[in-house]
Amino acid sequence: MKRRKWMGMLLAVAAMGVATTALGGYNVWSNEYTLSQQQLQTAIESKFPARLRYAEVFTVDIRHPRLALNPTENRVVTIVSVSVQSQLPLVPLNGTIKLSSALKYDSQARAIRLDNPTVDAIDFGELAAPYAQQLNEIGAIVAQRVLKDYPIYTFKPEQLRLNGKLFEPGAITVQADGIAVEVNAS
Repeated sequence: MKRRKWMGMLLAVAAMGVATTALGGYNVWSNEYTLSQQQLQTAIESKFPARLRYAEVFTVDIRHPRLALNPTENRVVTIVSVSVQSQLPLVPLNGTIKLSSALKYDSQARAIRLDNPTVDAIDFGELAAPYAQQLNEIGAIVAQRVLKDYPIYTFKPEQLRLNGKLFEPGAITVQADGIAVEVNAS
């Protein structure tokens, strides 16, 4: 009887682990909380569109974020469409900025945040060549004002508590299809 009860409990835990892994969530077997690329894309989309002013001369509209994952460098990549208009007699510039960010855990907010965003590439075509320095500066501003410390996921208190034990997120690993957050008993 004890053995049958134990097996039933083990199967229930296994089923729970498989179900939460498929949907994104806590995986009992690996002690990880997983977030899919689609969950991350949805989180980043809520930050856009955005509008910034640069040097009181340029208006920068940022929209259409596309998220990619770079497991090799353990970074999240965001490519955004950018439109730059000026009060000067310049043609509006349209292009893309590719930014990448590390990830960090903020224990006070229980949030996974983008950390240290950097500009990886700027593409405004040949027309923008004379403005390369300003566009690089605009890219850096986009990285710092829009993405720095942006929370891409916030844990609910109950997600970090199991059977009376509190858990604390640890290492965050970018994978090909999402991120894995190690959870440790505190």
